[in-house]
Amino acid sequence: MPRSAKDIQLIELKDTISKLNELISAQTKSMDALQKTIEDLRQELSNKQAEVDYLKAKLFGTSSEKIKSSVPGQMNLFETESEDDRIPEIIEPEVIDVAAHKRERKPKATYEEMFDNLLHREVLLDNLSEEEKICSVCGTRMVPIGTEVARTELVFHKAVLERVDYIATTYGCPACKDSLEPQFVKEQPKEPLVPHSYVSSGLAAHVMYGKFINALPFYRQEKDFENQFGVKISRGTMARWTIYCAEHYFTPMIDYFHRLLVKRKYVAADETPIQVLKEADRRPQSKSYVWLFRSGDDGQSPIIIYQYHPTRNGDAAAKFFEESEPGTYIIADGYAGYNKLKDFKRCCCYAHIRRYFWEAIPKGKEKDYTDPAVQGFLYCNKLFEYEKSYREKGLSYKQIYNRRLRDQKPVVEAFLAWINKQNATKGSRLARALTYTRNQQDYMMTYLDDSHCSISNNMSENSIRPVTVGRRNWLFCDSTDGADASMMVYSLLETARANGLNPQKYLEYLLEARPNEEMSDEQLEALAPWSPVVQERCVNKDE
Repeated sequence: MPRSAKDIQLIELKDTISKLNELISAQTKSMDALQKTIEDLRQELSNKQAEVDYLKAKLFGTSSEKIKSSVPGQMNLFETESEDDRIPEIIEPEVIDVAAHKRERKPKATYEEMFDNLLHREVLLDNLSEEEKICSVCGTRMVPIGTEVARTELVFHKAVLERVDYIATTYGCPACKDSLEPQFVKEQPKEPLVPHSYVSSGLAAHVMYGKFINALPFYRQEKDFENQFGVKISRGTMARWTIYCAEHYFTPMIDYFHRLLVKRKYVAADETPIQVLKEADRRPQSKSYVWLFRSGDDGQSPIIIYQYHPTRNGDAAAKFFEESEPGTYIIADGYAGYNKLKDFKRCCCYAHIRRYFWEAIPKGKEKDYTDPAVQGFLYCNKLFEYEKSYREKGLSYKQIYNRRLRDQKPVVEAFLAWINKQNATKGSRLARALTYTRNQQDYMMTYLDDSHCSISNNMSENSIRPVTVGRRNWLFCDSTDGADASMMVYSLLETARANGLNPQKYLEYLLEARPNEEMSDEQLEALAPWSPVVQERCVNKDE
């Protein structure tokens, strides 16, 4: 039966509608896919923004790890149980309201206290005219009846670079002058600090102090000498001075420090990267390391030694301490290289553990005590609060030992039990904190064995900071000789500073004395920063 025109038109309309439905369905699926892509991009952007916020906080935010809680009484996070009922358990935060207190401000220092060490002179004003000194009532000439300090100012005098020529006199015998063998004698000057050089002990100490304490690279000092004094002292010349003095005068002192340090029962260590351009069989971009070895909290004079090594291999620490007695305590971070110190008792650094948990706390969750990262942070913080209270009370080492067992051991046991029950998303900051802490479990209770052991490695971190600060300015060492010399200068300056000396004065004093390999340990001891004579002459105070 032939189709009418209307039937054909209806069929065509149905086909059109079907195609339109297919097109709409395809577009809907496309829109859904686009919407999902947009949502994924938004989530990715949000994650990147969170990472940016975290990095900004790390770079520009406060470096304190302390939670500034508005909840008073948070110090009672852990309750210490009785001696007979001490078992590890998960401890919940306890909030106690206490009355607010007002901190008293320290009185403002007077000029006499602030400028006690400076040269001081008084200047009479004498700026009244003769007419002003006549009494306006009776016309009598006034006389001085008292004085007072009207104002104070500090006057800067530019440093002076002085040239000194040592004149040698030649003496001749007048009776023999006409003989076949006339006799002469000539005065001989002291050997120069550096052969064929004009550098003095004071100038060399000033140059080294400028670079290694004030972080002024030699090229900046070169410009400074030229601008201030019109004298050209090249950076290469200053580098040669430093290397020569280190090789000939500083090496005996550093070796002596080393012999003393390896006899100590409590030591600490840390390491940080540097760049050395000219190393054998290595590219200039290769990463080298500064190793720091120092004395611990043993009540003796501090010793700080820096060493350059091409790598971070733990053999550096093992070689340095190869003469140490078995059973020496060492405090260090979680780096596995220190495991090569086989006979040492290793203490973990709770400051590192606390820092990992602090970095794992989500933004805005600092006071959320149900958050695992906050809980881990608070466990560590409680230990530090106990340590602070011991110092404030001036407890003896024996008292600290007993108090640690009573106060801190239950906290550490509870912390260890808590750690083993935690789970975290793989790759998260919390997972990293838990992994780091679990790797330190074998060392987390070692410090309880001896109260001379520190709870953190902050002493080492503070000692290595001058290198990290200086590195941002001088950037790299040109050669291995320069790196070795730099570490020796750092060792002397920082050991002097740790012993309360003016580091520049001590370096100048040492260069005047010129230690050498022929000196006995008794002679080197007399040049050490803790020597009574050195303490008197190089105290951190202007003469």
